[in-house]
Amino acid sequence: MTEQSFMIEKLNSVEENFKRIKNEVGEAAVRAGRSAEEIRLMAVTKTVEPVFINRAIACGADLIGENRVQEFLSKKDGLDLDRCEAHLIGHLQTNKVRQIVGEVSLIQSVDSVKLAKEIGRCSVNKNIVSDILLEVNIGGEDSKFGFLPSEVYEKACEISETEGIKICGLMTVPPFDATKEQTSTFFSNMRQLFIDIGEKKIHNVSMSVLSMGMSGDYREAIAAGSTLVRVGTAIFGSRQYN
Repeated sequence: MTEQSFMIEKLNSVEENFKRIKNEVGEAAVRAGRSAEEIRLMAVTKTVEPVFINRAIACGADLIGENRVQEFLSKKDGLDLDRCEAHLIGHLQTNKVRQIVGEVSLIQSVDSVKLAKEIGRCSVNKNIVSDILLEVNIGGEDSKFGFLPSEVYEKACEISETEGIKICGLMTVPPFDATKEQTSTFFSNMRQLFIDIGEKKIHNVSMSVLSMGMSGDYREAIAAGSTLVRVGTAIFGSRQYN
């Protein structure tokens, strides 16, 4: 296969995949008794070249998510971001905060009070307010970042006092080795946590985004109440690591 024919095939695949997943998200919403408009579909673009990301955007993708600060910044000028919103979804080190604040519309992976305060400090210096989600380690895994479910309310109250940020909701990734039934339970627990915190009416906290569900479990996430699903592999294919 020539490079040109590979490119055409890959572009066509991205287009077909995105349209299929968009339809499936809508169908999953209907099965859950929800409206398709309630759920945002994020195209996760880790390791994906701008030409393929732009094809997804041309097909209607209005939200992309990047895992790494440097990768997003290196791609940014090549992306059609006039038609698409970008979020950071991967682990963020405090020493990278200054580089990403103001470059994305939302940081989903805020997993510590220290990180939240640094985002706030950098945002104040840039005279902006950064929207964030609190990452929840819903399975209590030692290998994962995020707040434990039992501490999210307390930490939300503490972080809400930080100038320069606004808490817009919660994000999670369930244990990789969980069964479908266990995953559904984790998602239901997240939804209840999301509701409970929202009902507290904490100053500077708006529980408007519940980010959960990826290529392998977005249907279960939608059934449990997710408002944003993060799909990469099912749109762009398996990641190609250098």
